[in-house]
Amino acid sequence: MKKIEAIIRPFKLDEVKEALTEEGIHGLTITEVRGYGRQKGHKETYRGSEYQIEFVPKIKIEVIVNDDQEEKVIEAILKTAKTGQVGDGKIFIYDVRDAIRIRTEEAGREAI
Repeated sequence: MKKIEAIIRPFKLDEVKEALTEEGIHGLTITEVRGYGRQKGHKETYRGSEYQIEFVPKIKIEVIVNDDQEEKVIEAILKTAKTGQVGDGKIFIYDVRDAIRIRTEEAGREAI
């Protein structure tokens, strides 16, 4: 099993969610996060005053999939989250040793 974390732009969430649903992914976790990458934030102007936004709002999507779904999920995220601009985000892939559904105590593939 794999855990795929994607940090994306907030306005891309609905597109990514729909693409994942089309790939048969029915469970995911969404977290509103803030951070910065190479761009180190950005400057904005409000009522004539310029100020620095150091931490840019992003969405973190976490999904656990079977190994055979990994590539489809990554392709779906890349296709829908990409704008071609700095700040599109990142995808991280982790190995998952096991998963257990608390309600039924099912483990492994059955739990996800």
